[in-house]
Amino acid sequence: MAIRTVQYLEPTPESGRRFFGGNIQGEVIMLNLLRFRAWADYSGFPAAMPATPISGEQAFDLYIALALPCFEKTGGDLILLGKSDHFLIGPFDERWDRVMLIKQKNKEAMLSIMNDAEYTSSLVHRTAALEDSRLLPMVGISR
Repeated sequence: MAIRTVQYLEPTPESGRRFFGGNIQGEVIMLNLLRFRAWADYSGFPAAMPATPISGEQAFDLYIALALPCFEKTGGDLILLGKSDHFLIGPFDERWDRVMLIKQKNKEAMLSIMNDAEYTSSLVHRTAALEDSRLLPMVGISR
């Protein structure tokens, strides 16, 4: 019997409704955990395929180069893009290649990016790059 693992590469309609319909007010920070494919998979996007094969990490770098200006023009910012290895606290067999923190001024700005043609065209590189991912929206709390 084959064991099927679930991959999370994009929001579901339900998770999108929960995020955009929720009570999040003000600045949103998106925590991204990213696991790359060894080789980027452009089979679903042949027109975007580079002339020679590239790694998942290289495809993600293409995504960042195209997507970052879209975040910036709506008031967003890349706070952190870092490499990671193993958890200090957490499962030893769980691997994330990069961690990314993106700040956006509010959820409405996030929605405007998702409707921006320039941004959506960059997503082919993200999809080709990733084996799996997690995206956790966060808001600051007062101390």
